[in-house]
Amino acid sequence: MIIGKIDSYIETCPIGCRASLIETDIILAEGCLLRCSACGQLISQCSASQYLQSMTEFDNPKGTLPDCDSVERHFRRTRKWLSWISSKLNKPNQEIRLLDVGCSSGPFLTIASRLGFKAEGVEPAPQAAQAARSSGLNVHQGFLEDIKFPSNTFDIVTMFEVIEHVKDALLLFNECHRIIKSGGLLMIGTANTDSWTANTMKSRWEYFDISKHGGHISFFNPQSMRVLAQRSGFKVESIKTHSVRFLEKEGSTPVFYRMAKIIAELMNLPSRVFGKGHDMLIFMQKL
Repeated sequence: MIIGKIDSYIETCPIGCRASLIETDIILAEGCLLRCSACGQLISQCSASQYLQSMTEFDNPKGTLPDCDSVERHFRRTRKWLSWISSKLNKPNQEIRLLDVGCSSGPFLTIASRLGFKAEGVEPAPQAAQAARSSGLNVHQGFLEDIKFPSNTFDIVTMFEVIEHVKDALLLFNECHRIIKSGGLLMIGTANTDSWTANTMKSRWEYFDISKHGGHISFFNPQSMRVLAQRSGFKVESIKTHSVRFLEKEGSTPVFYRMAKIIAELMNLPSRVFGKGHDMLIFMQKL
């Protein structure tokens, strides 16, 4: 039996489970989050109109460029990921064809191109896509399934903060599998709901709030990622997590927030070791 509101945008597990969706104690404005009884995926009960309205925040010329304080950190992190990709593929950067899905105005593509990758992107938001093209990047405006890339085109497909916005993740991953070359890679960045942050904060975690994080409707954990990989023809190479949070700054007193932040920083290393961080990075290889 499927439990949920009649007008819910998502009515079944986004990764293809045919199991029941059960209510959780994570209560949001649009209703409690539902959990797939098979894979543990968490699902919003928002309506289609709520979802579409929340997604309008991404259609702006600035896209999702990092702010001035985080530009250097973003560059170092991206360079590290790209170095891992070229090492794993055993190819020089200049021979690696990379596609960034949901690239926004192109912060990741800019660095990949600068480092020699044959990089291009896909972005559904018209203004963000145009901003990327205006800066000289090769970006296709639309949804990945609508672009119709030839099969076996890319060595690596990346998706950062994308899959939590998607109603049918299995459809998206099947398309990624089709366009990735044999032995190629899929790299995903999303949140981990089997984290100390999610389990402690529950509905207080801003990540679940569609009014603050537009389009967040589908929430993953390591188990649901493994199920999704298996169903779409990928092998999970690694799942890495990091970061812990126990309080949001908004609504907290300065003293309690600082105390919670210190405790969270002490828990960062254990969260990496035990896979309980709320930021999750998944590497998959096409079988």
